[in-house]
Amino acid sequence: PVQVLQRLGGVATLGELLGPTTRAQLATAVAAGRVLRPRHNRYCLADVAEARRRAVAAGGVLSHLSAAEHYEWKVKAPSTRPCVTVPRTSRKPAGDLELHWADLSDKEVHRQVTGRARTVIDCARVYPLDVALSVADSALREGVIDRHDLEVAAARSPRTGRARAVRVVDLASGKRANPFESCLAVLLWEVRGLEVVPQGHVPRVGWVDFLDRRLGVVVEAESLEHHWSVAGLRRDVLRYTGCARLGLVVVRFTWDEVMFRPAHVVEAMADVVAWRTMQAVGRHSLRA
Repeated sequence: PVQVLQRLGGVATLGELLGPTTRAQLATAVAAGRVLRPRHNRYCLADVAEARRRAVAAGGVLSHLSAAEHYEWKVKAPSTRPCVTVPRTSRKPAGDLELHWADLSDKEVHRQVTGRARTVIDCARVYPLDVALSVADSALREGVIDRHDLEVAAARSPRTGRARAVRVVDLASGKRANPFESCLAVLLWEVRGLEVVPQGHVPRVGWVDFLDRRLGVVVEAESLEHHWSVAGLRRDVLRYTGCARLGLVVVRFTWDEVMFRPAHVVEAMADVVAWRTMQAVGRHSLRA
């Protein structure tokens, strides 16, 4: 269950966990304290509660990735150390912490945790794009804050890192289902000539993770939790056959490829784009 939760962004429902793991395995992990059940049908890694306690002990507040995990947002990878923000005049607290210094107003903190908008912007200012986008997408999916809230927060953020924050907010979308898709989107943006939209609709097929209508390319992030059953396999076969009947090229990537072999993903998509572009030029020449 711990490994499955890490792949799912640190937070998951029972339905997302069943299949890759079992009820018995999950119950054992909860009983051992490795997995927490903060509320009905919600499971998370046990490190979140400990991070908040250490933030208070350090004289600061929980922030950045640790704050995102506190809000039960899915992240690219769980934080390895508690992320703590302390006042600028504070001495460096003891302990293995990811420290940040800032003077926060009362409106930016709630119960020793940075507020939602502040948390998104903090992550956007200091982390790589895929990590920051995963947080921003999760925040928008939750629905408590919206794009306007993030735009205002980004515009008011400190000058250092403000441009990065504005860019993350501009790229963020609640349509991407999880950090897997957020990280895949960042890689797809690197491919010249590819113009995908998240959750594109294909007639008689349904919604696909990413769709380039101009080139006729579908890109799917293949999550383990959706493909462990016979029913899931049959559903996928029907979807991909439906795409093939429309002349679409379907490219599928696993979590491991996106997280650990990003260059392979970019190269594969560049090859697909080159091939589809050549086909389009050939069709145009024949018509001419």
